[in-house]
Amino acid sequence: MISIIIPVLNEADTISRLLTHLIENSSSKNISEIIVVDGGSTDGTLDILRPVRLQKPDRSEVNSNQSKGLNCARPNIKLLSSDKGRAKQMNLGAKHAIGSILYFLHADSFPPKDFDQFILNEVQKGNQAGCFRMQFDSNHWWLRLASWLTQFSWRASRGGDQSQFITKTLFNDIGGYNENYIIYEDNILINELYARNEFTVINKKLTTSARLYRKHGVWKLQYHFWTIYVKKWFGASAQDLLYYYKKNIC
Repeated sequence: MISIIIPVLNEADTISRLLTHLIENSSSKNISEIIVVDGGSTDGTLDILRPVRLQKPDRSEVNSNQSKGLNCARPNIKLLSSDKGRAKQMNLGAKHAIGSILYFLHADSFPPKDFDQFILNEVQKGNQAGCFRMQFDSNHWWLRLASWLTQFSWRASRGGDQSQFITKTLFNDIGGYNENYIIYEDNILINELYARNEFTVINKKLTTSARLYRKHGVWKLQYHFWTIYVKKWFGASAQDLLYYYKKNIC
């Protein structure tokens, strides 16, 4: 079964919608739990999560949804508190996960319908790790092109917004996310998976938010992302990448 792990920090605008999306687009028989790991939110995210975590559907809701052909039995939703930093948050979630497959998902990324079965199909075929192809919620031509490129297995097309499934055995063997990296942590894990030839791309579209592009401008943000990628290629440290990110993007 799959444990879904979502690191959050001030995601009051998206987290409730994401949890609903996950429940409505998967089968509870495939999902062990949804683990939301908070890194110190101050915007009301926790006020949303605490009641959702405790809420259970009543019998009338179950019967109503079943009559519509929906699998409405909700997976267990766990809320954990962590030090700030996605790598730390995701590692903590993995430590508490009971599923044999871990599925790491950003709070503003929405996987396709039946995403759980697509992941299980890949694992059953022997693929221990991978992601979905991606599309941004934007019609900007560059973002549409960048989205189109994610269907290919090229390393340069990868990123954490596409989500990441990985067997718990492989995740533990790698050592999890490198907590030295406050940014770029997804890419570090992906690099290790590519080095082991353990990565596949599921040709189904996950939709992710272009909110950071809207905030900074497409070309400005893309330039900074490329710069970070090149800096890492030439050996920049985790601290160097974080300094650049804070200076130019935060």
